[in-house]
Amino acid sequence: MKRARLASTLLGGLVSLALIVGLCPKTGAVPSFSRQTGLKCSVCHSNPPELTAFGRKFKLEGYTLTDKKTDTSIEGKDLKISRYFPISAMLLLSDTATKTTVPGTQNGTAGFPQQLSLFLAGEMSPHLGGMVQVTYDHSSDHITLDNTDIRYAKHTTLGSKDLLYGLTLNNSPTVEDVWNSTPTWGYPWLSPQSDPSPSAAPLIAGGLAQDVAGLGVYTMWNEHLYADITVYRSEHAGGPQPVTGTGFAINIKGVAPYWRVAWQQKWGLNYLEIGTHGIYVSSTPGGVTGLRDTYLDPAIDLQYERPFGVNLLTFHTTFIHERSNLNGTYAAGGAAAPSQHLNAFRADANYHLRSRYSFTLAGFSTTGNADAILFAPAPVTGSLTGSPNSNGYIVQAGFWPQQNIELSAAYTGYGKFNGASDDYDGSGRSASANNSIYVALWLNF
Repeated sequence: MKRARLASTLLGGLVSLALIVGLCPKTGAVPSFSRQTGLKCSVCHSNPPELTAFGRKFKLEGYTLTDKKTDTSIEGKDLKISRYFPISAMLLLSDTATKTTVPGTQNGTAGFPQQLSLFLAGEMSPHLGGMVQVTYDHSSDHITLDNTDIRYAKHTTLGSKDLLYGLTLNNSPTVEDVWNSTPTWGYPWLSPQSDPSPSAAPLIAGGLAQDVAGLGVYTMWNEHLYADITVYRSEHAGGPQPVTGTGFAINIKGVAPYWRVAWQQKWGLNYLEIGTHGIYVSSTPGGVTGLRDTYLDPAIDLQYERPFGVNLLTFHTTFIHERSNLNGTYAAGGAAAPSQHLNAFRADANYHLRSRYSFTLAGFSTTGNADAILFAPAPVTGSLTGSPNSNGYIVQAGFWPQQNIELSAAYTGYGKFNGASDDYDGSGRSASANNSIYVALWLNF
């Protein structure tokens, strides 16, 4: 009852705030990409960070599309600086309540803020632009470099068809992608940090995020065929320089190649993207010499879009199959066997109503082989059976009183958590005990 009153009170307060904002005159404080181009946020996004066709093209072309005049007189004609300073901010306020309180904690975790980010985002010079995100994270109470992508792009022709080609510098595999069916920009776009989450996930699904530096080349031919090859190295923010690898589970030996191939097609009002992506990583856990762990993460993905008048239906799905040989981890006693595998599946369907409301239904599943050491029993976070198997669903609704403000509420339910539905951790906790209600107010300006 207390949890229900807590969620109800917070939701009511956020709804009231959003309605007040919605009745206020439209503000000119919009994110820097919108200021740069002079276009509404909804031109590039159906629901941030979901990109429209125009948004995908804008990103591929190096974040450089602009109809604003520039000042070239500061030091000469070779200098091109936008007179609109490319700074944006994002503020995320939230509250999370789980069905059953985690032992020894209070229920109802307020994120005030859950996250605060500053963006340096926009055109830097002709054909060169980027998005650099710096984030304050409430749970760690630290400021870190978040998702970052700097790119150079130009056009030529191949076989009388347009060929876009470019370079990308980024710090997370898939951050350079323009579809919302790959991990970095995939659903859920807003999610709690305080509720228990399953212990197993493929390495490509965030395991290298903001811990690597990558250089890649990409191309789009005839607006249909996209290809990207990027190589990554460990850079370990907060660790010693030069890199020693001490205290880090993943230390890339040489480089880790990431690949991406996709085909996009329109027919009538329908849009479809189907593709593959993946990464191969050879790593020495805890150092830069010694026995290695290897990870091969191939994936397939699909994105579908269909407008219905001013409304829009979008669908995304991804399947990742990870095969790993944990020779280094096994030798150190961190696994019961070196050979491991994981399968991760996600799908989400979103209906956007007049760019002011969004409704989402999503499902997810992770399966793999059991390992009593790798997935050991522990209260709340562990697995009694040593199994990584988890599955569940998310139901979410969003309201946009303005294009840069979202009020969101989501319910996450689990059918299985870390290997079982009941007593999954060996301490009597059920999978459904981790079901959660999440409400958030997202401000972008």
